[in-house]
Amino acid sequence: MGKKVSPLGQLSVRKSVVGLTIGAGAVYLLYKAIRAGMRDQSPISTSSPTCIARLAIERERHGGDSGELRRLLNSLENKHDEYAKGMILHNITRCVYLLSAEASACTPDDIMLVGSMLDDKDNSVKIQALNTLKAFSGIRKFRLKIQEHFIKVLELISTIWDSELHIAGLRLLNNLPLPDFLHPQLRRVMPALMEILQSDYNLAQVQAVRLLSHLAQKNDLLYDILNCHVHANFLNLFQSKQSGSLLFEVLVFAERLSEGRNTPHYRAVKWHYNEKSLHEALFGEKSRLADRLLALVIHPEEEVQIQACKVIVSLQCPQDIRGQCSSCFSRHSYLKNAE
Repeated sequence: MGKKVSPLGQLSVRKSVVGLTIGAGAVYLLYKAIRAGMRDQSPISTSSPTCIARLAIERERHGGDSGELRRLLNSLENKHDEYAKGMILHNITRCVYLLSAEASACTPDDIMLVGSMLDDKDNSVKIQALNTLKAFSGIRKFRLKIQEHFIKVLELISTIWDSELHIAGLRLLNNLPLPDFLHPQLRRVMPALMEILQSDYNLAQVQAVRLLSHLAQKNDLLYDILNCHVHANFLNLFQSKQSGSLLFEVLVFAERLSEGRNTPHYRAVKWHYNEKSLHEALFGEKSRLADRLLALVIHPEEEVQIQACKVIVSLQCPQDIRGQCSSCFSRHSYLKNAE
């Protein structure tokens, strides 16, 4: 026989079970409240970043100013450790994206304050500052002020070997036009950009080649790019094992280089390239680029196929009919999308 429990003991057990049931129910109701976006009055929820952001968005939606972005920017002026500064910058970035009216009300001094964080000794703070500047770059009135920091950004990219910093810096540079005064600095960092392109970190590679593709369209920078040293296995970037996004960007880069070197302006000068240059890897007599391009014509991704064909056309077609060839590819792409 089982052990008998006194009535008083039974009552205690019942109270415990009821207490557990209520506890589980409270957790469930709290979960539903958070999911539904309801305001919870407990200190934990109202102080969480998610709740603060939600309340700020609701206030702005009704024409008010939450003051959250201004509070964070003012807080950034105080002395904090690296972790705190990184978190403040991260939350500023979120607010810039979420609270458009408050972000537009910021001043050039705020941009300078964020830009000063690029001099911090901690790389994580630098990365967060780059992300914040990129968020502000979506607001037209701040773009010139942000461009003033581009020399510093290029310095960071070329002197610190950190993939996350490379990604953040290159995304910022790719998000805004590059002013002409930056060209001398761009020449100096060209080897670093080429090294990032040949690294094993896909996201950084994609951002680096996008920047290089843009620079390849600048007449005064084209030779510096083509004469840049590359590794002996550079053409491995054109292999099918690479991600489709990287392959496409590398092919766009190759097409722009090919078009640039064949313009009358560029051909009017007799250029000399070193044996390990990008020019020799892509367009030299011993280059195997044509073989790689033919293999990519049957790539599973259509945009890679088309871009590989465009590079072949840029290498094969005379200058006067190249535009017609390009229009054919554009028309083919349009018809495929229509289907």
